[in-house]
Amino acid sequence: MHLIAVQERFEENERFTSNSLYKETIQLTIDFYKKVGFVPPWIGYYVEVNSNLVGSAGFKGPPINGTVEIAYGTFEEYRKQGIGTAICKKLVELSIDTDPSIKITATTFQKENFSTRILEKNNFGCVGTVNDPEDGEVWQWVYEASMSI
Repeated sequence: MHLIAVQERFEENERFTSNSLYKETIQLTIDFYKKVGFVPPWIGYYVEVNSNLVGSAGFKGPPINGTVEIAYGTFEEYRKQGIGTAICKKLVELSIDTDPSIKITATTFQKENFSTRILEKNNFGCVGTVNDPEDGEVWQWVYEASMSI
């Protein structure tokens, strides 16, 4: 499994823009970069396994006040195979390899689901609720190795 970076400009993502399945998400990611900045490695990625794109992953921008938020997902046909768990682990490893002092967070809807299980498997703990501007009240998760007491 490896992460393939979504580049800052549309024309730099030719591998994905030629496929209608990814063209829209590439543009959304590039538009997101315009809001939060393009600061590798704190960017968006597609995830490839055995030459197949199986999902997407990324950071919701560069770290702010020593904290970074991850997001990930698998494409429908690759769900329930452990790929989401592996993608989450890959983002945690990238964060730690880049800056071990970074606090790694994630948010989920306020109910048990596949995403909450993925976070639990990757040593995240739910620390309460926060207000997300797009999703409203959500659970906030923190990677436990980076939690300070």
